Amino acid sequence: MILFLAARPVTSPPVRPAPRRRARSGPFAPYRRIFAVPGTRAFTAANLLARLPMGMLSISAVLMIAGSRGSYALAGAVTATGLAATALVGPWTARLIDRYGQSRIAVPATVLAVLGSLSLLLCVRYDAPAWTLFASYAATATTPNTGGMSRARWAHLFSDDPAARHTANSFEQAADELCFMLGPVLATLLCTTLFPEAGTAVAAALLLTGVLLFAAQRRTEPPVAARTATHAPTRSPLRLPGLPPLLITFLCTGAIFGSLEVVTIAYADDHGIRSAAGGMLALQAAGSCAAGLLYGLLPPAGRTHRRFLTCVGAMAALMLLPLLAASTGSPAALAVALLAAGMATAPTMVTGMGLVQSRTPAGQLNEGMTLAVTALLGGIAAGSAAGGWAVDHLTGPGTAYTVPVTAAALALAITLLTRSKKAVGPRECSGGPALIGCVVFGGMVTAGHRGVSCV
Repeated sequence: MILFLAARPVTSPPVRPAPRRRARSGPFAPYRRIFAVPGTRAFTAANLLARLPMGMLSISAVLMIAGSRGSYALAGAVTATGLAATALVGPWTARLIDRYGQSRIAVPATVLAVLGSLSLLLCVRYDAPAWTLFASYAATATTPNTGGMSRARWAHLFSDDPAARHTANSFEQAADELCFMLGPVLATLLCTTLFPEAGTAVAAALLLTGVLLFAAQRRTEPPVAARTATHAPTRSPLRLPGLPPLLITFLCTGAIFGSLEVVTIAYADDHGIRSAAGGMLALQAAGSCAAGLLYGLLPPAGRTHRRFLTCVGAMAALMLLPLLAASTGSPAALAVALLAAGMATAPTMVTGMGLVQSRTPAGQLNEGMTLAVTALLGGIAAGSAAGGWAVDHLTGPGTAYTVPVTAAALALAITLLTRSKKAVGPRECSGGPALIGCVVFGGMVTAGHRGVSCV
């Protein structure tokens, strides 16, 4: 069904949303409205196909290398190298996409990444020297940010409709959670039931097929000329006012994810139920996915920076639940706590990505969102290391849940401390038809709308 939807014929002219009609009633009316725009279902289906491997590639590489070479240390070092390479190369790939268009850059970048995955597969299969594994996996760093490209299309289609963008961003975050929930399960199933290289092979095939189908949907692709004529990229988004504090918050959020995964696996192993660790983590992703979909049904209320502060605060508070549940020694209580803790994740990410979009010029949107993803990846790596250290050096795996709690507290502290500073954002609000800057407190956006002056 996904392939059928994604392969529908397209035309070259870009599609703009139809004029608003009377809103349909029903709880899912906001989602029906955004998917009523021609071409949105096609590019979404193709992007989901391309995004699923994001939750498969890393765990497939670990299972493949560890199963063949008998060394989790080697497997971890190889995947860490790939993560570091992605952090360096990803923003450059996104900058090229912004400058030359999604269809022109995403396809060759994906082909190079797929060749890197296949090279890794062959090197493992034929017992090549260890250094070839590092070189092969580093080549996968050119994988484009498929989620970012999809969000860029929504931002283009609904550039003058904040409510629709909120719904679209909520759907995208729920899709991320779904892919990271199903991807590891599918990868583990393929690697353990077929052969160790099956997960990597299937993930590479899905990635290439999905990106090819996504790039073929030309009518919803943001036009490069329109995006760069007014907002010519003159400097890195890292130098834009308000963006660095937000990226630091994303870094802390990534540390929550990375430490939570390691500590939960260690906790399950300590209780003799290591095979259940994946299911417990899936509950956390399921809670986030459900919350993201529900969040998209609610109209955005209040200023964006205040909503973001509220979401980060809720995330910090709910992250205490796994720590409290782990102290009871009950894996069942921990599973319920992880489900509840995940419910603040998607709303935080949805609002945060909305802030990234509002602070980044239109001509650098893919680069700005890729920097956010890079910050998350860096946080995941740091959180994994901190979580592993805590498991080994603290009194027990349950106590190690203090690491995600600390990361969440740091995210909240950074959000609070940066509210007192002023900056000017590139696309926060507008007066009349023209976009103008408006006041940003601590990098936290003071939301504005068309025809409404900034305050």
